[in-house]
Amino acid sequence: MATQPAVRGWTYEEFANLPDDGNRYEVIAGELYVTPSPTSIHQRVIMRLGALIEVFTQEHGLGTLFSAPYDVIFGEGDYLEPDLLFVRREREEIVKDHAMVGAPDLVVEVLSPSTSRRDRGLKRERYAAYGVPEYWIIDTDLVKVDVYRLSGGDLRRTEVATDFLRWRPAPGGPELVIDIPHLMRAPTDYSRPRRPN
Repeated sequence: MATQPAVRGWTYEEFANLPDDGNRYEVIAGELYVTPSPTSIHQRVIMRLGALIEVFTQEHGLGTLFSAPYDVIFGEGDYLEPDLLFVRREREEIVKDHAMVGAPDLVVEVLSPSTSRRDRGLKRERYAAYGVPEYWIIDTDLVKVDVYRLSGGDLRRTEVATDFLRWRPAPGGPELVIDIPHLMRAPTDYSRPRRPN
C-alpha cells in the first residue's frame, strides 16, 4: 500500500480523533500520511532494541523510552509517531499523558518500503528543524544503522554502524553497546549478543 499525503491543515485535536484502525497516521509539515501496519521484522527489531534501551536507561536512571503508538507534537501541523523515542530525565517535563510536546533526545525509525524515502528525507528534515539531537535509521535489509547527529541546524550522518553501535544518552555517562547483527537476527536464533573487543 503506497502512502499518500492528504493535503489540508490539521489541528492536533483533529489528528487525535483519527480512527484506531491498525494504520499509522502522522501529520508532517501540515500533510496527513497513512502507513500500513509494520512487518514482522520491523516489529522484532523495535521490540529487541526497545528492551535493550529500556533496561539500560532504567538501570542508570537516564530517562524514559517510548514506542509507537505515542505522538510527538513538534508544532502546529507536525504530529509524528516515531518507532522509538527517548527523552533524558532532566527534560521529562515535555512528556504528557497524551503525547510528548517537544523534541525527544533520540528518535529511531526502522525503514520499510512504504516509509524509506520519507524517513530519510522529509522526517529527517522535520526532526532537524525542531532540534532533535540524534536520529537513527535502521535498515534491516542492509543490516545497518545510520546515525544522524544535529550539527549547524541539520541532522548529518556521522556514522554507519554495521557491527556495534555505541550510545551515550548523556555526555560522559554510561555507554550502551548494541550488537547490530544480533539485533536483526532471525526469530529462531537464540544466540547471545557478542561483546566488542
